[in-house]
Amino acid sequence: MVISLLLALVLVALDQLVKHWVVATISLGASKTVLPGVLALTNLHNTGAAWSMLSGQQGFFVLITVAALAIIGYLMVRWRHQRSLMIGLTLILAGTLGNFIDRLAHGYVVDMFETLFVSFPVFNVADSCLTIGVLILIIAILREDD
Repeated sequence: MVISLLLALVLVALDQLVKHWVVATISLGASKTVLPGVLALTNLHNTGAAWSMLSGQQGFFVLITVAALAIIGYLMVRWRHQRSLMIGLTLILAGTLGNFIDRLAHGYVVDMFETLFVSFPVFNVADSCLTIGVLILIIAILREDD
């Protein structure tokens, strides 16, 4: 479990460093193309969830996040010996904490990765951790025998 927590801390640090770098180097609302037709870095401040749903509902997000962190902690203790579940939970923990830090510090989440080949919400490292973690959990749960 210690390794999982250390990995979560490294991923949170990476998330915060990327966010800080984007805010420091790209003006709010501006974009820099990384891979033409594929990926751009765009500095956006999101007060909601994906697609800016529930925009401005910071109190709601704080309550949901605190509840999620409690559930993640409980599941990490319960499933500490199940490697695939722990990997998924570690990524979910990192993503949850990364965006929670932004909400508490700024009142919004910094998003930066913009896909240019498909209309998709701009996202960040924490969002990627959350998505991959949930996918890993779904696959692990579906593969269980009992």
